[in-house]
Amino acid sequence: MHFKSILTVLSDEKLGDLTMEHAAELTQAHDAHLDVLCLGVDRTQQGYYYGGANAMVMRETLARAQDEAEALAAHAREWLGRTDLRWGVEEDVAILAQIGQQVAGRARFSDLVVLPKPYGKDHGVELEPVIEGALFEGLTPVMVVPDDATPMVAPKSVLVAWNGGAEALRSVRAAMPLLRGAERVHVVLVDPPRQGPNRSDPGGVLAQYLSRHGVKAEIDILAKTRNRVSDVLLRHAGDTAAQMIVMGAYGHSRFREAILGGATRNMLEQTDVPVFMAH
Repeated sequence: MHFKSILTVLSDEKLGDLTMEHAAELTQAHDAHLDVLCLGVDRTQQGYYYGGANAMVMRETLARAQDEAEALAAHAREWLGRTDLRWGVEEDVAILAQIGQQVAGRARFSDLVVLPKPYGKDHGVELEPVIEGALFEGLTPVMVVPDDATPMVAPKSVLVAWNGGAEALRSVRAAMPLLRGAERVHVVLVDPPRQGPNRSDPGGVLAQYLSRHGVKAEIDILAKTRNRVSDVLLRHAGDTAAQMIVMGAYGHSRFREAILGGATRNMLEQTDVPVFMAH
């Protein structure tokens, strides 16, 4: 797989430049096209208002969201105009309940979506459903970048969180362009099962698969010494100086929509390096 069409979604002016920096660096490194979707978000909950006020509130909030979308798009065009990338900018208005569907519609025709970390001080509530839309409805790999992370187009050390699941395997396959360029890839298993066909060589089949793609991988077997698997993985990421984490994105259903599961959420809350995920 190659990254030839990269998408990023801007909904917060404070996070815009950081996200575009990461996306632009990846776009240039992979000779790709960058699409920027600028969303003005209506964050109000209409049910909180009495009937007669709903229409008035909606007009005001949608007008404000349109202004935000136009401002984000103008800034993105100015920022990208100083680069030599191939790019396009689109603006739109979204209500919070439907933002995932709007993002999914664009993400489906992209090879990778670059998004800011959804959790943190002053981070908007729309960031989480944006990621969920790209992953679970758009079925597109996502790279989540922390607020203070340096743009990383060719990480030298990568941690792969491996549990043998389909989501983890899809993430590895999608991240192959980045894994091939790494000097060290640590395939990490936390308390692998003692029964099953791979019990004598946990992670060995994946290491063989990676080697056929020119990726040199080491297998690290870790005990679950902390309450959360994400804490064990993040500590090992620090110990191995990992510059990126590759993992499956897991979710569960809520009113027929997929939302981020606890393990995935914990990782995104705590990480200080980019996380590459697929579902």
